[in-house]
Formats: sequence, structure tokens, C-alpha cells
Amino acid sequence: MKIYEVKEILGAEVLCGDNLMENEVSYAFGSDLMSDVLAFVKGKTLLLTGLTNQQVVRTAEIADLSAIVFVRGKKPGDDIVELAVEKGIALLLTRNTMYTASGKLYSRGLEGVSID
Repeated sequence: MKIYEVKEILGAEVLCGDNLMENEVSYAFGSDLMSDVLAFVKGKTLLLTGLTNQQVVRTAEIADLSAIVFVRGKKPGDDIVELAVEKGIALLLTRNTMYTASGKLYSRGLEGVSID
């Protein structure tokens, strides 16, 4: 699924990364625990989270994530957006809860990360 499709499905606002909307995501992972992201996620994954601090973008960079969707209408500060621009990570914002956003994406074919 392309990031622009995620935007459409969730009715999300693009905070940065307009130039990345054609990039593919293969999986989604919802978490507010960045340690879980580092433990279970690798590349071409979309992160859904309610955290809006720099650790989220830094974790996404380390895990080679494609994009971050902030759920529940949580809006990160300008410093977070600037860091994401610098790291080449798309940021989106949706009013959906994590549960609802995950369900919408899953029902449209975006699989979750498998934890073995």
C-alpha cells in the first residue's frame, strides 16, 4: 500500500513528506512503546502511535520505517516535524484512535507485523 492510500483511508493530514506519498508500506504496527518497535519492526512499516516526542522519529529512523501516523489527533511540535524532514520520514495525523486506524488499514489489506 502506498502512503497516499494510508492518508486517504484514515482521512489524515500530511505534516511532512509530501514527496514520499508514493512510497510503499508493507506492514503496520501500532504502539506507544518504542522498545517494542525496535524489537519487532523492520523496514517498509507504518507506525501508528500517540507519542509525539523526538524518540518516535529517532526510533523510526533506526528501524527504517516508512512513515509515522499520529493517532487521536495528537500533533507533534515543529521540532519533531523538522527532524522527520531531515530523516526523510513522512508524518501523518489522524483523528482516529489507534484501534480504529488499525482496523481501517487492516480491512483495506495492510497486514500487521508478525511477532514470532
